[in-house]
Amino acid sequence: MKELFTASDVARFCQVDLKTIHNWAERGEIRHFRTPGRHMRFRRADVIDFLRKYGYPVPAALVPEKPRVVLLHDDAELLERTQTALDSLFDVQTFTDPLRALIATGAEAPDAVVVGAMVDNVDGVRLVGSLQSSASTRHVRVIYFSDDPRGQEALAAGASAHVAQTDTPKLRDTLEALMGMKR
Repeated sequence: MKELFTASDVARFCQVDLKTIHNWAERGEIRHFRTPGRHMRFRRADVIDFLRKYGYPVPAALVPEKPRVVLLHDDAELLERTQTALDSLFDVQTFTDPLRALIATGAEAPDAVVVGAMVDNVDGVRLVGSLQSSASTRHVRVIYFSDDPRGQEALAAGASAHVAQTDTPKLRDTLEALMGMKR
């Protein structure tokens, strides 16, 4: 899969003029770098992050057939039910161990991480903040998946959404919306 895109590619994805992409990039709206010849280049993850942040549909050329989702929760039965509900649309990995989940997230860069309120004595809100504060995982969408009343704290820590763990259909819909899969 292609990892670098030109400003023209990004303009085509957003259906805007090339100058608009240059303006957005110079204002810091979309991360980029310049080649030695001063041409703008955009990493795939940064383009996807930009498109999702501003509600643009994500073209199939940017994502694999099934977006990757990491589920992290201390309830193995809930993980199994949730994985079954999501498997048709997403490539799902489940974890009950937060350390293994964070290692997998850093190494494999999933499109989204779904975090429970408390996993193996690790606070879910803290996990959200850790994922969003790291440059290597900042583009990953994080969903706080809990009936816990601290949903607003999770959102303030950088979660993209808070979904009650009893509402698996809403989790699926939220993931689809965050991945740009809903047209």
